[in-house]
Amino acid sequence: MNMSSETSKPAGLVAIEKEMARQNADAIASFENASALAATIAQSLRKTGQLLLLGMGGSHAVGRAVEPFYRSLGIDAIAVPLSEQLGQPLSLAGRTILVTSQSGESAEVLRWFDEAGVPADTFGLTLEEGSTLSRTVPSLVGAGGTEKAFAATRSLTISFALHLAIIGALGGDTADALRILRSSGSAQANAAVSALSNVKAVITSGRRMQGVAEAIALGLTELSRVPCFSLEGGQLRHGPMEMLGPNVGVVLFRANDGTSEFVNRMAVSALEAGSPVVIFDASGEQPIEGAVMVNAETASDIAAVFALLPAAQHFMLGFAGARVADLGTPVRSTKITRSE
Repeated sequence: MNMSSETSKPAGLVAIEKEMARQNADAIASFENASALAATIAQSLRKTGQLLLLGMGGSHAVGRAVEPFYRSLGIDAIAVPLSEQLGQPLSLAGRTILVTSQSGESAEVLRWFDEAGVPADTFGLTLEEGSTLSRTVPSLVGAGGTEKAFAATRSLTISFALHLAIIGALGGDTADALRILRSSGSAQANAAVSALSNVKAVITSGRRMQGVAEAIALGLTELSRVPCFSLEGGQLRHGPMEMLGPNVGVVLFRANDGTSEFVNRMAVSALEAGSPVVIFDASGEQPIEGAVMVNAETASDIAAVFALLPAAQHFMLGFAGARVADLGTPVRSTKITRSE
């Protein structure tokens, strides 16, 4: 499919690209607007020492991605799908609760408030100021309004920026992340798309960057309709290596942290198994021979998320664009999931 001409692009792709074009500016504005409530949430976290992150889909992936950053600041953070919390709930006592929903109207969000009421120290994170979520609990609201395109791109970046505001209020470093958001670095993922042109399925994986891997796997599946799912690096070791081979692509996420060596080992093992391997890399380390490297600025923790996301998003679009003609148009899903 020729994606070079604007007139030949599917409407869904045009919508996604419009979201991506404004995501950094909206993320910076979201960070700046969040300071007052972020300080309140940080105060709650200092009091409770525990954070329960609830969400669905991309919102849950965001929670998974930020877990380690809160933990490194002394907060016992865990991300749980809201559907799981409804069916087999963790105790809410003594926890700060952050419910994330782009629309603020997902079926699980509405049912959870209906059943759980409004527990103490509960906050929201959304893109929609007038949503049920933002009307029910004090909520961080991303700038620029609701994301219109199907797959999450801008909403992910904004959600991470809102978490960055909380992390900053807790005393975490925000300088590198903001600098990366303000930069205009170009993301090139053409070689990665080519490397996976013949695969029938994709596994994304990381260690400290596992939440980013999960977010991209979801987008890949939504847009390409090809089986794409995510396994944390250690979990991928324990049995699922059996599925690897030329028809299964492996996409790894590596940052400048103590887990990068494990990502390196997985890359080598996947290559030995015959799978094409792509590494989105913010580690600053040497490339892995035989893997396609997509290099981002050297960064760690939440700054690495912002460094890796743009190239991964472009890869997501290129991978799907080679497989479907109506890229960005869902056939079995809706932007706001209103049924369970």
